Amino acid sequence: MMAADPHAFVSAESHYARYRPHYPSALYDLLAARFTLDGSQRALDLGCGPGTVALDLAPAVETVFAVDPSPDMLAQGRVLAGERGVSNISWQQGSSDTLAGLGLPPLDLVVMAKSFHWMDRGQTLADLDRMCAPEAGLAVLSAGPPGTTSLPAWAGVVAEVRAAYLGTVRRAGTGIYPEPEETFRTTLERSAFCNVEMVPFEQHVVRTPAELIGLQLSNSYSTPAQLGSRRAAFERDLHRALLEHDPSGRYEETIRTEVLLAVRP
Repeated sequence: MMAADPHAFVSAESHYARYRPHYPSALYDLLAARFTLDGSQRALDLGCGPGTVALDLAPAVETVFAVDPSPDMLAQGRVLAGERGVSNISWQQGSSDTLAGLGLPPLDLVVMAKSFHWMDRGQTLADLDRMCAPEAGLAVLSAGPPGTTSLPAWAGVVAEVRAAYLGTVRRAGTGIYPEPEETFRTTLERSAFCNVEMVPFEQHVVRTPAELIGLQLSNSYSTPAQLGSRRAAFERDLHRALLEHDPSGRYEETIRTEVLLAVRP
């Protein structure tokens, strides 16, 4: 199983912070209700990236420990926190492989967004069992399983242009994008946090060509570093292909997020 790769998003950090969609406010309302968040809890955002979750979760807890292997992602998060006046986030370089050495206090809530698939999931859950308070819970935020969510028509256009430049194998940093061998729910149900509930959320997003291109540059398999000297040509060809596909310049998508809430029996 693949460990966290600190190089997976090298050169993508600013694009990740700017173009990745935020989660709906209803998700944070759900976390607050299910885990009785009253401003006194300690939460961990493991694989936090530029703080997409940590920044929105921070008002509901005492402290968010935002942990990521990439120092550049953490730097983006610190800038965003400063801009928003959020001061109760502790930004720490680390990963699921270094959890035991981070010196964190007992945790009341652990959130893993688009990071859980990068981890040795069984070992991570075992480590979290030792680090979490008795009534703590986990929240894994993920897109639905492959094939369960219809892709927008423009996705095929993006895939064709990307394949022309980068091939059809999904690269990620110095390796290959990891595909889980079992569902996240199955993995959780085999852990100490075996009581699992799934709550879905859907968001409707409309993007411009520039925003769609920025989104591609935020992906581990199509970062600026992956494209290298061909980046400008990739952006030009993708922009042209998108407008040929739909001259309106409005590209819609329904994003489905499956929130897995897991607690001990």
